[in-house]
Amino acid sequence: MKTAFPACLLSLTAALCLNAAADREYHVAVTGNDTNDGSAAAPLRTISAAAALAQPGDTVTVHEGVYREWVNPPRGGESDAKRITYQAAPGEKVAVTGSEVVTGWEKVQNDTWKVTVPNSLFGDYNPYADLIRGDWFTPKGREHHTGAVYLDGEWLIEAATLDEALAPVGTIPAWLQQAGLDYLLNVAWLQPKGGDKIPVTAFTAKNGTQNAPCSEGGECVGFIQHGHWLKYEGVDFGKGTSVLDIRAASASSGGIIELRLDAPDGALIGTRPVPNTGEWQDWRTFKADITPQEGKKTVFLVFKSRNARPVEAEPRLWKAQVDADTTTIWAQFTNVNPNERLTEINVRRAVFYPMETGRNYLTVRGFTLCQAATQWAPPTAEQIAIIGTNWSKGWVIENNTISHSVCCGVALGKHGDEFDNTSADTAEGYVKTIERATARGWSGENIGHHIVRDNHISHCEQTGIVGSLGAVFSTITNNHIHDIHIRALFTGAEMAGIKLHGAIDVVIKDNRIHRNGSFGIWLDWMAQGARVTSNLLYDNPIDLFMEVDHGPFVVDNNVFLSGTSLLDVSRGGAYAHNLFTGDFRMHEYDARLTPFHKAHSTEVAGLHDNPAGDDRFLNNLLTGRASLRVYDKARLPMFIEDNVHLDGARPAKAEKNPLVVKDFDPAFRLVEKDGAVWLEGKMDAAWAKENARKPVTTERLGKAVVPDLPYENRDGSPLTVDTDHFGAKRNLDNPFPGPFELPQGGDLSVKVWPKQ
Repeated sequence: MKTAFPACLLSLTAALCLNAAADREYHVAVTGNDTNDGSAAAPLRTISAAAALAQPGDTVTVHEGVYREWVNPPRGGESDAKRITYQAAPGEKVAVTGSEVVTGWEKVQNDTWKVTVPNSLFGDYNPYADLIRGDWFTPKGREHHTGAVYLDGEWLIEAATLDEALAPVGTIPAWLQQAGLDYLLNVAWLQPKGGDKIPVTAFTAKNGTQNAPCSEGGECVGFIQHGHWLKYEGVDFGKGTSVLDIRAASASSGGIIELRLDAPDGALIGTRPVPNTGEWQDWRTFKADITPQEGKKTVFLVFKSRNARPVEAEPRLWKAQVDADTTTIWAQFTNVNPNERLTEINVRRAVFYPMETGRNYLTVRGFTLCQAATQWAPPTAEQIAIIGTNWSKGWVIENNTISHSVCCGVALGKHGDEFDNTSADTAEGYVKTIERATARGWSGENIGHHIVRDNHISHCEQTGIVGSLGAVFSTITNNHIHDIHIRALFTGAEMAGIKLHGAIDVVIKDNRIHRNGSFGIWLDWMAQGARVTSNLLYDNPIDLFMEVDHGPFVVDNNVFLSGTSLLDVSRGGAYAHNLFTGDFRMHEYDARLTPFHKAHSTEVAGLHDNPAGDDRFLNNLLTGRASLRVYDKARLPMFIEDNVHLDGARPAKAEKNPLVVKDFDPAFRLVEKDGAVWLEGKMDAAWAKENARKPVTTERLGKAVVPDLPYENRDGSPLTVDTDHFGAKRNLDNPFPGPFELPQGGDLSVKVWPKQ
């Protein structure tokens, strides 16, 4: 018996089959050829050739190898369900780089070699003639170029003059010696647990440091910089102890004290971070957990900066000169023939970046993207990075390793126009930038909605993830971001692990951000509807900077462990269930007129100046110098309630229902082991029993006063902070303070990266 199918069903089936057949997979391999058809059996040679063929719904699969090209996608997808995907073949290592291998190096003198290459190698963009420049850029009194030289994947340092590059290795210029060498801390005494107190001035040898008066009597050791050390002979640990106390103070971002035996590079027995304590004579006793010791030992205190650029003992320098036809590069290679090693130079200003705007719905997955000659990326100009979206919508950037950008790693930024780099230091200029962006389609219908997740981003000298206006409605989650702006050879007002302007309804979640030379996260102008949640930040000068935002925005369930937790030049923020161990810095007033918006929209509703206040601090855990007293000077009312203040942290005068446990030292510390990061310390069940707390909800938070808008999810639904840092359900009848729902108290040991 034959079954008759309706003609419409037959047509639909045929259409679906045709559509399925239209979605192709193009293969790319280093053994391929761009004249091939891109099948698995006949792969293409370049990703760019596959990009020229790929249509919405197609996938470009790239096989193992190194690809030296700039992928400029000529088209995007049609929708989230019909996107173009670029992916590394599963289980294969694929690198896309902005550099080229150079050989033909000739030794000049000392350890300096030179090579001359034709300018045709660079096309129409020669990084060695291209100066880093732009709004809010500070060169520190010398020129910097977008070019770079790499030996075995690690970059050398651009010299200020040719003579510096020709000098013997180890002849360190004064400008390099000073990088990252701010004063760190003062030390008064040290004491093994149960043993005698040792005045810090009783050292038997030292490197650097100076003695100075101590407010507690006698002298301390101060003027401590990165790399200084003190030696103590005959430190008596008695019959055995695993604790050594150190009395210290710091008015800077603090530093790290390494405890070593017998030599400055001897066996490491313990490490103790010292945060900002307020002033240089604001003394605190810090407990250093050490490998158990007994008897008398020679101990070295070795001081390290949290933020110092890791300059090797003999840094290697390079310098270039460009003429009409050629570029000559001089570079120092210590005891190395560069012709026998992997020696590369920057030639491309990006690795994966569309030259035209509106290339929507692209996925870039699983690559190593590196070594691009990126230009400075201010919020007033086109922002180009190793990989960037260029004023598009709906990208997914995931599972990539992104590193060694002269400026930025990932860009979610604005379009370019003739007004680029013309608005420095003026609020009016940036408002004009916003107006031009609106004329270019700045709205949720056209721009943003990107996902940046599960990437490893490092060694970018401006910003790990940057975005002016183009990041709206995006999600940035589970990225590991570190060593950003760590060289500090130049500076400016755009340095951070994540730096966004116009972070409207952006979610920044579950990221690990550390060892950066400036800010961990910096949300500047119009962070309306943003949520910063469940991130881990440490070893940054300042973890979070909120600048001239009007709210509402929410900062919850984060772990802030740096010397300064928050620099607040905004209002309308809700800070809930965070752990703060660093100090707070608050500006009472900023006169700039900055925008606020209609709810969940890019449409500007008005401009307002920036008086401090109208913030909420609810159910947080604060310790040490994390004092809310700075908000006593806020010009607008504050809403502060139900926080726990430990180890000298002080509540604001207006706080309701605070719990102050002055003498409780939670001894929070990070421990790295087996490729994971653990947070250890002490908690107390009494924090839940002694003070009942209310959950953090839209109703409780009220409205941010300037935009007159409630705190809610970006889809407009009511907000409830009903989970903790790990996503575990909170007890909404009485939620535990801080980021962890651990009402049992006791010793704390939780794996904070990667999360379970």
